[in-house]
Amino acid sequence: MAVEIIMPKLGVDMQEGEIIEWKKQEGDVVNEGDVLLEMMSDKTSMELEAEESGVLLKIVHGNGATVPVTEV
Repeated sequence: MAVEIIMPKLGVDMQEGEIIEWKKQEGDVVNEGDVLLEMMSDKTSMELEAEESGVLLKIVHGNGATVPVTEV
């Protein structure tokens, strides 16, 4: 079953986040806890980890993309 990677809301006022760098590529096997990408909000940067083990099927937004909160 596919699991969508959603841009998390890191603060009350956060509306969007920027993908700084994908650490995994399409087709890569990932384990729960692996870092998938580095992202930046208006106040901080963070690494987003895989919630489950599996294969990264598709990257919808690439490096440098600005993604609204809660969007895939």
